[in-house]
Amino acid sequence: MKKVLLTLVLVFIVATSFYKKETAVVNAKTHLEAQPTILAAENKAASVKETGEEIFSSISFEGINALNPDVFSKAFLGFNNLKKAGKLPQDSHLLTVCDFSLSSTQKRLWVIDLNAKKVLFNSLVAHGKNTGEEFAAKFSNTESSYQSSLGFYVTENTYNGNNGYSLKLEGMDSGYNDAAFQRAIVMHGAKYVSEDFIRSQNRIGRSWGCPAVPSALAEPIINTIKGKNCLFIYYPDHKYLSDSEWLKNGENI
Repeated sequence: MKKVLLTLVLVFIVATSFYKKETAVVNAKTHLEAQPTILAAENKAASVKETGEEIFSSISFEGINALNPDVFSKAFLGFNNLKKAGKLPQDSHLLTVCDFSLSSTQKRLWVIDLNAKKVLFNSLVAHGKNTGEEFAAKFSNTESSYQSSLGFYVTENTYNGNNGYSLKLEGMDSGYNDAAFQRAIVMHGAKYVSEDFIRSQNRIGRSWGCPAVPSALAEPIINTIKGKNCLFIYYPDHKYLSDSEWLKNGENI
């Protein structure tokens, strides 16, 4: 009886040792097979995180006004920092830029699809009546100033108001544009944003501080960028550029 028990124990030990070896081999094989998949996923993630320079170099501005690469770089930095801070959805890929360093007679608004690396719209856009004549010069975050406000905005919902179909904007730069809701700074269409107005006045008309666009483009632009997308109103104001938390490369964003 003892011999039988001893034999059974030995058989169990031998069988178990083979099972452990086979399991180890299978696990090792699975790990090796998984490596290419893991590496592929890591490479894919890395490729998604293209630099602003790489994306900008792939965007065609043929037949339209070209966006300044330095302005795009700043807009792209802020766009990514807003994502990191949870102010924009992680799948957000639309970036709207207004370059108010340019003449109002130029098409100085761009709506860019960063995934497709394509300009969806290039349009005229108005600045506030107290911001300047043909060129923007002064900016404010104060109610009834009738001046434009610099900085990053997150687009919100739409409504029909005194200026027709309009898009609410949430200002993200404290002290520079965070009074946008209170001031009713929105995107809307306006007849004075037109080539006809430029021909008669050598500039487009001016708003009360809103980034107004041509009437015919208001609905398509607004419907494209509404609902938690990024809008950046740029001007080479050194104080703003040094103050904005969205234009910093720090780890605390």
